[in-house]
Amino acid sequence: MGYVLYSLSFSFLVIATGLYITRSRWLPLLPVPEYIYERLPSSFAGDIESGFTSSDFDLSLNVAGGDSRAGLDQQGKREVQRIMQARKVGFDEARRMYTERKFAKNNIGPDGRPRDPKFVSFS
Repeated sequence: MGYVLYSLSFSFLVIATGLYITRSRWLPLLPVPEYIYERLPSSFAGDIESGFTSSDFDLSLNVAGGDSRAGLDQQGKREVQRIMQARKVGFDEARRMYTERKFAKNNIGPDGRPRDPKFVSFS
């Protein structure tokens, strides 16, 4: 019994040492949620500082007008930020991709029209 316990302890120690020495190779491959390391801003001024603004989506008027709301949606910001980091795109492109993804989830086409076959439009 002592021999088995000694063998398991020694094997664990060798494996743990090997993992510790090679951690620079395998640690970046682990999926780690982004929100653990970076706190999202909770005001329009913080959103501007974090890059969640552009010429097409200007938040400076909200700040200049003294808007006291909490800023953009936290879940949406997290998803847009994840798209920006994963795909290496700017804010406008990430926002477009996020919106199209939400449209597709709700059965709406990229042009904004419903995909429902029973939909009738009078224009």
